[in-house]
Amino acid sequence: MRQNDPNPAPIPAPNPAWASTLRADAVDAIGRTPLLLLRPGGGAPVYAKLELANPYGMKDRVAKQSILAARADGTLREGGLVVESSSGTLAMGVALVGGYLGHPVHIVTDPRMDAITKAKLAALGATLDVVPAMTANGWQSARLERLRAVMAANPGAFWPRQYDNPQNPAAYEALAAELTAELPRVDVLVGPVGSGGSLCGTARALRRANPGLRVVAVDAAGSVIFGQPDEPRRLQSGLGNSLVPANVDFSVIDEVHWLSDREAFAATLELAARETVFAGNSSGSAYVVARWLAARLGPSATVVVIFPDRGDRYAHTIYDPAYRAAHGLTDLRPPVAPRRIGLADTAESWSYATLGREREYA
Repeated sequence: MRQNDPNPAPIPAPNPAWASTLRADAVDAIGRTPLLLLRPGGGAPVYAKLELANPYGMKDRVAKQSILAARADGTLREGGLVVESSSGTLAMGVALVGGYLGHPVHIVTDPRMDAITKAKLAALGATLDVVPAMTANGWQSARLERLRAVMAANPGAFWPRQYDNPQNPAAYEALAAELTAELPRVDVLVGPVGSGGSLCGTARALRRANPGLRVVAVDAAGSVIFGQPDEPRRLQSGLGNSLVPANVDFSVIDEVHWLSDREAFAATLELAARETVFAGNSSGSAYVVARWLAARLGPSATVVVIFPDRGDRYAHTIYDPAYRAAHGLTDLRPPVAPRRIGLADTAESWSYATLGREREYA
């Protein structure tokens, strides 16, 4: 129980079905992540779904769903090669699931991949293929061009295709089921958007039990997903895109928030300092948006925010004062509030726009 809190938010009763921590194998260890009630900040309680508590991060779910489905329908044969494009967490999930099930794994990435992730992938036996330069649509297009060349040279190889494979959003039906089992109601779901699978897949499934659910996407300034001009040299990773993935289902999203690099870094440091959660900038951005929304809702509402990945791979960027100084990111202060803009306007600092049901915040 929190000290000096006259109106603590209700803590859900433990679910007996999840009381055991026993997992049958490394693949079974994916999912059933903790749900953390964040410190009160006024307004509605905020619950953080700690997807960073998966073995390597949230996208372990995608790797598990995609690879198991491909094995089941014969697309991926026993011992077949698995190839994917990733600069971080999906690479780890594919290496975990593919490697455990006996598949060689080939990861196409770019120079932004951090040394910690490279070391983990090497330890898990994955082949790392680093593209040297951007092409027409930034790093994503460079990686995809290289990936297609690898696929052409390896007939029968399987590509999980995180950007357009329906197994990506399908993987998050289990996340929605976990939330439904733990919480009597969810009013607002906040999550970062990169491939679109986690937020859209969770939202579609969660709305079946919560028809009034409001879905809030969190993106990076300089990402093209919601029509912003592309800035491929943005410093944020783990959310945003230089392409518009097919798995982004705009019909389920009501609102989008964009944060600048400065704001995202400051929010991530605030998450670590206030909640003692060492996470990546996608979690930091989602955190500050969820807190802002919760402060404008009544205490009877429930806000859930998704935290995708740990801060390990940001140790030499977000969490490194020398890196921040080199990029002009000193004197960081947590962002306070966004400004409302239209979808056709450019978001240079924390801004939000509505896509679906209108909602005015006090």
